[in-house]
Amino acid sequence: MLDVPNPTTTETAFDLRKEAEAAGITSTLQQLEQELIGLKPVKNRVRQIASLLLVERMRQRAGLASAPPTLHMSFTGNPGTGKTTVALRMAKILHGLGFVRRGQVISVTRDDLVGQYIGHTAPKTKEILKKAMGGVLFIDEAYYLHRPDNERDYGQEAIEILLQVMENQREDLVVILAGYGERMTSFFASNPGFRSRIAHHIEFPDYSEAELLFIAELMLQERGYRLSSPARDALERYIALRRTQPFFSNARSIRNAVDRIRLRQADRLVSDLDRMLDIADLETIDAVDVLASRVFNGGAAADARSAKP
Repeated sequence: MLDVPNPTTTETAFDLRKEAEAAGITSTLQQLEQELIGLKPVKNRVRQIASLLLVERMRQRAGLASAPPTLHMSFTGNPGTGKTTVALRMAKILHGLGFVRRGQVISVTRDDLVGQYIGHTAPKTKEILKKAMGGVLFIDEAYYLHRPDNERDYGQEAIEILLQVMENQREDLVVILAGYGERMTSFFASNPGFRSRIAHHIEFPDYSEAELLFIAELMLQERGYRLSSPARDALERYIALRRTQPFFSNARSIRNAVDRIRLRQADRLVSDLDRMLDIADLETIDAVDVLASRVFNGGAAADARSAKP
């Protein structure tokens, strides 16, 4: 898995900055910082893993004793906290350092791995593994692979195949399991083979209200909109309420809210066809565009269902 240049010769000095830049670590970590608001513990852990792999690469080139690191990971946290984005950036780091042949991420769920009848699961699972080989396999809501209450469930067959590949081909495939924290804990308890193969457990915290408001403002800015002062106050109130509603999914829910706000703004502007519009009208989100949400008038559950991932 690790592609070490000139393995027959050893190096005695390394320029850390050049090594990190050449492997793409510096730019990838900067990109991650720009893409995700907050999540400081996650970013610190990604940086630590990148540092470990960079040092491991230099140790091998220096001819020092070295053992291939275990790279399988577990990402736990609620939806919309950036787990998929971090998986993509981690794959880029692994590829830049030569720990995977390809910087690709194949993202799957139970339905992609488990069949509905006898003899169907093994081919499905093996086909996905073949596609992911040389890169990263990201299994979202991994706990759904294990359904002990259903005697006719074939998830265990997929689990056994995954465990075998994670152990025997760990130098050519990195598996990242993702899902809710409590459910993943139960999943690992029921499947100790997974826990023993996972080297890095990374917990993704929920965003704070201030971070969610900042994310919303960035999304609107990227789309060429700006909030009036009353609209910003209304959005702040919206976020505080929305976080208490069912199916809240952090940045994903905020993205859905931004889309609905834009929809209401457009409907408000077009409702009067005799009106002349200027640039300020087109780019400004007013409080009414936010306050029209059912979150404010007792229909929050319905609004929440429309935002369910």
